[in-house]
Order: sequence, then structure tokens, then C-alpha cells
Amino acid sequence: MNAGEINVEFAPELRVFVGQRAAATRVRIDGTSTLGHVVESLGVPLTEVGGLAVNGRPVTPAHQPASGETIAVTAVARPQPCPEPLRFLLDIHLGTLARRLRLLGIDAAYENPDIGDAALATRSATEHRVLLSRDRGLLRRREIYSGAYIYSNQPAEQLDDVLSRFAPRLTPWTRCTACNGDLRPADPDVVRDRLPDNTGQSYDSFAQCVDCGQTYWKGAHHAHLDAIVTDALTKFA
Repeated sequence: MNAGEINVEFAPELRVFVGQRAAATRVRIDGTSTLGHVVESLGVPLTEVGGLAVNGRPVTPAHQPASGETIAVTAVARPQPCPEPLRFLLDIHLGTLARRLRLLGIDAAYENPDIGDAALATRSATEHRVLLSRDRGLLRRREIYSGAYIYSNQPAEQLDDVLSRFAPRLTPWTRCTACNGDLRPADPDVVRDRLPDNTGQSYDSFAQCVDCGQTYWKGAHHAHLDAIVTDALTKFA
């Protein structure tokens, strides 16, 4: 059914989703679809929408647009208000980002192997976790607690994106990068037998995950990890 046209104007931050469409585009409406459905049909997940306005008047995604209306679609504010405790859930494609968030002490659950979109959405809702994904279809699922689109495919840019958007509290070196559990100091005499040859003799400071038992020390890999932590603290602490 053709019920006329509306004019939809997108904020600059959202134009990455609308492809070849101009900042403002004419859209045919059917007289039954909600504004939220119209916006998502144009490629913009509602998780990325900060506000909707009709002829300057704020409305909700449930608004049913009428012919001739001008719709303004704004992006989410940064930092984005989010209830505490702030916890994340990442899809199968964001494993490196998950490890970097954990490195900074941020609660970041990650599912590997892939458990499927339905199960991810259910876990997001059940555990009140913000679902991070580059899959717009996944973010359109109504049952998720909250979500955010990850704009880059580069881990360093992804991390900056999440930190600038949500401004989480950073507590580096307090969380297991393997399983997301909490770390506690470990007695070298207790963990020495579990370590690679000569590691126990070469280092005297260790931490261990309370959940999976993974042991950590400042080995050859530490300089790279420390650079990630230092950069994050400099920009976002």
C-alpha cells in the first residue's frame, strides 16, 4: 500500500549505514509500519539512533509516520548513558576486542564457538549485557538488552570506539583475557610446577584466574600489552 512519502534526514555519523543515499532521502510509507521499522529498513540499527524527531517534535520508534512528515534521525550521544554494572557480550567475530577489553578490566563475555544469534540475544537479555557486533541483523533483534554496532574492523579502532562511547571504568590487569574471570596474586611456589621451563625462576610476580586457573606473568608479550593499556589510559582514563 502506498500511503505517501516522508523525508528522512540522517545525522552525519549515521550515513555510513545508508550507502549511496543522500543525507536526506524521500521514503515511501505503507501507512502501517512504525518509524523504527522504516529507519531500520533503510539500514540503520536502532541501537545507533540517539533520537527521532518529526517536524522538530521528539517521537519514539513506535510513531507511525504520515505523508509529508520530515524525520530527523540523530546518533547516540558519547559517552552514552548506560545502567551499572556495565557489562558487554561480543559476537564470534570480535575475539580480539574481547581480549583487549578484558585486559583493561572490563567485563566482556565472548562466545566461541558461535552459539547463534538467538542464543546471543537471549544471553544479552538475561545477563543485562550490551551486545557488541558488526552484524546489523543481530542488533535488530528485539529481545536484546542493549546493543552497539562496531564501526571498524581494526581492533585498535574498535577498542577506542567502545571506550569513547561507553566510558567504562578501567582497571587494567585485573581480569583474565582467556575466560573473563577475576585475577588474584599467585604464590610462585604454588604455580611454579605449572609454568614453562625456567619461567618460575625468571619471574617473581604472578597472577592467576580464580575461574579457569590461567597463570599470568610479565613475559616477552608484556610490552605489547602494556602499550595497549597505556594508550587506553592516556586517552580515556
